[in-house]
Parts: sequence; C-alpha cells; structure tokens
Amino acid sequence: MRKELILRWSFFVFGLIILAFGAALTIEGELLGIGPWDVLHYGIFLHLGLTIGSWSIIMGFLLLTAASIATKKLPKLGAFLNMLLLGMFMDFFLWLLPSIDSTIGAVFSFVLGVVLLGFGIGLYVSADVGSGPRDSIMILIVEKTGWSLKWVRNGMEVLVLILGWALGGPVGIGTIIIAFFLGPIVGYSLPRCKKLLKYLLAKKQHQTLAA
Repeated sequence: MRKELILRWSFFVFGLIILAFGAALTIEGELLGIGPWDVLHYGIFLHLGLTIGSWSIIMGFLLLTAASIATKKLPKLGAFLNMLLLGMFMDFFLWLLPSIDSTIGAVFSFVLGVVLLGFGIGLYVSADVGSGPRDSIMILIVEKTGWSLKWVRNGMEVLVLILGWALGGPVGIGTIIIAFFLGPIVGYSLPRCKKLLKYLLAKKQHQTLAA
C-alpha cells in the first residue's frame, strides 16, 4: 500500500510540474496568444493586479467549491494541492524562463508547451488522488452527460476564452489552437497514463509477492 501511494503521488506531482512548465512555455510564447484559462487569468490581472499564478489559485478555489457543491462531496487532498501547487509552479517557471522575442522561438515554445499541457494533465489525473479544479468540473460534466472528454474540454476552453477576451486578455491564433487541440491531446494521454500506472502498480505487487 505504501509503495502504491508513493507511485501515485509521484505521478501526481510530476504531472503538475509538467503541466505548469507547459503553461509557462505557452505564456512565454505569447506572440501567438496564450491559453484560454491564462487569457482569463491575465484579463483579471489587468484589472485587479497580483500574478497569473495567483489568479490560477483563486479561480481554482472557486471551481473546486462549485464541484464540491455539485457532487455533495469534499474534494480529495490532491485537489487542494493541485489548486495551490499549480499556481506556485507556474509563477516559478515564469520567473525562471527567459523572455522570447523571436517568432521562431515563440512558435517552438508554444507548441512544446501545448504538448506538455496535455500530457501533464493526463499524468496527474491518472494518479487518482484528486483532480484539479478545472479537471474536476470537466470529469463531472463527462460523468453526468456521457459526452466525449475531448468535446467537454474543448467547450470549457472556448467559454473561458470568450470571458478572458472580454476582460482584455491577449488572444491570438495560439489561443484558438489550445482551445481546440488540448482536448484531443488529453484524450490521448489520459488512458495511456492510466495504463502505465496500472502496469507499474502490477509490477510492484508482483515484486512484493516474489519477495
């Protein structure tokens, strides 16, 4: 049991780091526009200050509260940690990464960031220790409606994009790319990450029995 918990939490934390790094890369490649959620966070930042990571935490808290009310269940510990760590990791990577001024650099940073976003989400959600606020809402809608995960994700991204744009957040072709392509990447990565975790757990169990 202890080894299983260590493995699950490793998937969770590593997934959050990848997710935060991917988000920071897309923001650094902002010449193309930034992701829908970050457009929203940026738009709120323009009006109220703080940092993008801070608004990620605040919005996460509001979404987590809404999901808890809808399910009538307290969120798992991982959901709270996701809310806090993701915003903190984002601000750290934004501080660490150099500014990108060239178009080629922005394109590379953005594309790599989008891929890492999708795989980071798949990795930490597969750990099943508590989905993040945004993904908790996504999974809740999928479970209640039976709709495709990728289309639910796309719908959420588009709605957030519109709200963020209305608040003055930076929108570009890259924003549209994230809104429509992140869902399919998550749809590809999540089942594979679950399969990998299941394989590693079975391997650990086999080694324990053999010992």
